[in-house]
Amino acid sequence: MTRTMRAVLVRTPGGPEALEQVELPVPACGPGQVLVRAGAIGAGGPDVLIRNGTYKWMPPLPVIPGNEMAGTVAEVGEGVTALRVGQRVLVSSRELPERGGCYAQYIAVPAQAPFVLPDSISFEEAVSLGNIQLAQAMLLGSNGGLPVRSVLLLGAAGGVATAMAQLAAHLGMTVIGTASTPAKRAHALAHGVTTLVDGQAAGLESRVLAATGGRGVDLAFDHVGGDLLIACIRSLAPLGTAISYNIAGGPPSSDVFLELRALLSKSLAVRTFSIHTFDQDREQRRGLMEKAIELMRSGAVKAPPTRVFPLSEVRSVHEMLDGGQSLGKLVLAP
Repeated sequence: MTRTMRAVLVRTPGGPEALEQVELPVPACGPGQVLVRAGAIGAGGPDVLIRNGTYKWMPPLPVIPGNEMAGTVAEVGEGVTALRVGQRVLVSSRELPERGGCYAQYIAVPAQAPFVLPDSISFEEAVSLGNIQLAQAMLLGSNGGLPVRSVLLLGAAGGVATAMAQLAAHLGMTVIGTASTPAKRAHALAHGVTTLVDGQAAGLESRVLAATGGRGVDLAFDHVGGDLLIACIRSLAPLGTAISYNIAGGPPSSDVFLELRALLSKSLAVRTFSIHTFDQDREQRRGLMEKAIELMRSGAVKAPPTRVFPLSEVRSVHEMLDGGQSLGKLVLAP
């Protein structure tokens, strides 16, 4: 008898209604593969982009979304010696030939893809490790080897920003953040933010300069774009860099090069960032994740609070993601 599993499928991109609950055969565990049984499934922004069909690295349809799964090895294929049945692991689709695949009770992956998890990291915590991996890549590689004393994080209660704030604080940096609600401000302060400032683009430069004794920040991280990316540039210290890792609010509102030339005496820079930069650099990519696991294991960086929902409520979870209602990590329980 064929074993089946519950999964979520997107046949035609769209809103949360495009997420279809299905029964599928449990994937076969072929030679050189392991079959992982899900214990927790992460839900986040890239899943939304896959669902609505706008992801730049879109996998072919129909597709099972989901980019993070933590669970246990259920089967090992022929020739696999590095992993064993019952071992606790994290599956990140950054290690797979295509993104997605984790909104399911089981996934079959190449044996070299999963990361072994220590017992001290729960499955619900583990699905936030990708944000710590990304935060390291952005924070530690963005200022050309120059010392970083201070950073500005827009939307400091977000998933990536929460990891970034903790990592920066762990490294002794001053962390200035913005957050839009009392709950988000409390979350940001509890996770490494040193000083909160009003996040409106108008006047952001003066508020950041006041918070840094007139110097500005070495790194400013922006996921919004529009007026806010320009405000980040103007908030930089000499030799500082603004990092654009998304443009949820649209492209910059004025000419970035002209802004940099207007501030020529500061010798500023702008960097665009994507974790896909590391798609072809397996050693560095996996090294960042192994370091993320160690940072969480040691307590230097903690997972954000989690809200766990049954896989059957995936549409409601995506409504929360679409509305920006989530604080902490949204997790699906298989």
